[in-house]
Amino acid sequence: MPPWKLGLEAIAQVPRCGAKTRKGTPCQAPAMKNGRCRMHGGKSTGPPKGSQNAFKHGYYTAKAKAEREMIWELLYESRLLLMQMT
Repeated sequence: MPPWKLGLEAIAQVPRCGAKTRKGTPCQAPAMKNGRCRMHGGKSTGPPKGSQNAFKHGYYTAKAKAEREMIWELLYESRLLLMQMT
């Protein structure tokens, strides 16, 4: 028997999810460790502690917005001053 057929047989014997689909039939996707597939495994618990994916940058905080507004006003006033000098 060719090696690729052995792989197909092994895949066919993997435990299945079994959750009820929208159609009402059991899900046939391969199950993970928790017994459900990746689509029916439940809600994500979020990124792990200390993960850089959970980093909050603070761009939209009130302090940052006020600082940007102050910088824009300063730029505007300096352009006006430069225009008056020329």
